[in-house]
Amino acid sequence: MKKFFLGVILLTLTFIMAACGGNDEAGGETSGGEASKGETYDLDMSVTVGEASTWFKAAEKLAEDVKEKSDGRITISVYPNEQLSGGNSGTAVEQVSNGMQAMSYNSTIIYSIMDERLGVLSAPFIFPDLDSAYSLLDGEGGEMIKDILRENGVEPLGFGQNGFRQVTNSQHPIKTPEDLDGLKIRIPGISMYTDLWRMFGTDPTSMTFSEVFTSLQQGTIDGQENPVDVIHSSQLNEVQDYMTVWDYSFDPLILGINKELFDSMSDEDQKILQEAGADANAYQIQLAQELESEQLKELEDSGMEIYTLNEEEKEAFRKVVEPIYEQYKSVWGEELLNAFQQN
Repeated sequence: MKKFFLGVILLTLTFIMAACGGNDEAGGETSGGEASKGETYDLDMSVTVGEASTWFKAAEKLAEDVKEKSDGRITISVYPNEQLSGGNSGTAVEQVSNGMQAMSYNSTIIYSIMDERLGVLSAPFIFPDLDSAYSLLDGEGGEMIKDILRENGVEPLGFGQNGFRQVTNSQHPIKTPEDLDGLKIRIPGISMYTDLWRMFGTDPTSMTFSEVFTSLQQGTIDGQENPVDVIHSSQLNEVQDYMTVWDYSFDPLILGINKELFDSMSDEDQKILQEAGADANAYQIQLAQELESEQLKELEDSGMEIYTLNEEEKEAFRKVVEPIYEQYKSVWGEELLNAFQQN
């Protein structure tokens, strides 16, 4: 009789444990007593720049929204300054592509290290203004870019805004192409930028962004080029005296997730990430646009001398680098270039 009661107790405990949870077929934790309410995910996400940036703030919003929409099933841990890749943005993109990390916010420039076709978005003076850039990204050209990302193992959750890239240096104001002659300028490590900045007459040096501040401080390089938000949030005004606002190259951000991971998710979870991603991108873009004039003023107040080129002055720089289009047409693909190039 005692054995009977013991058996009943063990059987009852087994049923209770089975009802309280376990693992689903995909191997993830589930919760609930009726049916699986979905997979549980703990995702990691890298951001190139620091916690003061609009990138990081948008990534935090993404994490909060996804956690709320999934009732806590999907959490995202955000790491600034490429902590997951030893400070190397190129490595971060590779890690998202091969699944070593789940998500990232990275510049399309960094993605073009992985696939040179993506460098078309960084072509000099290809976008006259932000409205034109986003209109084209929302159209056929943007869909072609997304397809290229998917070919490389990354599912795009939309575009953010690193913004137009401006140039800073510690030597003198840059107002004409001749003012660039001989300057040692840090550039991202893609061949198109190397060729472009040689056309400008500079001595271009590629290095990961985490090394830039120290290299400027030590005088290893004279200057660098980046959008205002990056210059401001990274406090480059402490080691740079001059900035030229010339909007020479547009730099969208890609909010990306490993494609294999994304494809393995339920339709419900994919929708959660897509909707939260769209909201995070819209928030980041709005924040970046609202802050830029304020950031420029703060940089100027700190002692940085800022000069804004007029259209005539920009045209002089455009003419210098015009040959880059013919040189890279075969790299980018004529169809992709035509989807973005304004006539």
